Amino acid sequence: MELNSVRKVYHRGRAEVPALHRVSLRFPRGSFTAIMGPSGSGKSTLLQCAAGLDEASSGQVLVAGEEIGGMDEHQRTALRRQRIGFVFQSFNLVASLTAAQNVELPLRFAGRRPDRAEVARALAAVGLGERAGHRPSELSGGQQQRVALARALITRPDVLFADEPTGALDTETSRAVLSLLRRLVDQRAQTTIMVTHDAVAASYADTVVFLQDGRIAERMELAPADGSQPGRIAAEMTRLGA
Repeated sequence: MELNSVRKVYHRGRAEVPALHRVSLRFPRGSFTAIMGPSGSGKSTLLQCAAGLDEASSGQVLVAGEEIGGMDEHQRTALRRQRIGFVFQSFNLVASLTAAQNVELPLRFAGRRPDRAEVARALAAVGLGERAGHRPSELSGGQQQRVALARALITRPDVLFADEPTGALDTETSRAVLSLLRRLVDQRAQTTIMVTHDAVAASYADTVVFLQDGRIAERMELAPADGSQPGRIAAEMTRLGA
């Protein structure tokens, strides 16, 4: 995934409110990038433009070599279904469906007949092979987030977007989910872009990109990327006034 000189301006009446100022970023295959910054820094706008949920005012957004900017809404929807996976803070599971049925949804939306073995493998990959028949109300918060992760990965997306994926979880469960994301990057080369305000969560990424006022303020490379350096990230957030 690439963002080349991406600019986003919102219009409020006659006023223009810039949210992103010519941001350029490259996310290589198999990389794990955390996007951080103070409130209003442009984190959510960057995610929405990168994922094709909103259209950049100017610049290029490319997913697997395809430019999103020239697509109509139907084409962007098809691209999101085929090439992009999403995990959100609120899980967004359908309460009346089992874990397996929730995982099947992206395949059904794409017009594909779900393969039971494929769905079982997706749940097994997130440690929920024995919970396929359980509904969300019968699962813990961490288990629900892992179902959401299996659902995001069932289409084998080029890029996985995670928007505050541990925001609704306790500390121990958060670490389990973050360790799972880390393993997916290391073992499957799953390109992952995570928006977070949490320094602990960001410390599982290879790279942390700090935004401020819609611009890239700093980049930090982490080695090892194993959750051991939250203090370094928190210090940079403090310097930026977050």
